[in-house]
Amino acid sequence: MNVSDRIVSTMELKRNTGDRGTRMWIAYNGLVYDVTDCPKWRTRLHEQLHFAGQDLTSELPDAPHMIEVFKHGCVKIIGKLESEG
Repeated sequence: MNVSDRIVSTMELKRNTGDRGTRMWIAYNGLVYDVTDCPKWRTRLHEQLHFAGQDLTSELPDAPHMIEVFKHGCVKIIGKLESEG
């Protein structure tokens, strides 16, 4: 997995929700992903549970899939989520 040196702020993540033509980004385990082109995110609400623009790290343990979902061809790595603190 090739991770960019780009640092994404939490505010930038929150702005990328698919609204007004923005891309749809999510974060997981310190990385930010673009899921705009993924069919399961087409409605901007994944499986009626998850909105774009959020850090979903705490929610993945309850998901019916594992981290392999981030290896799908429609998922693009944007960079690292800015660490808080």
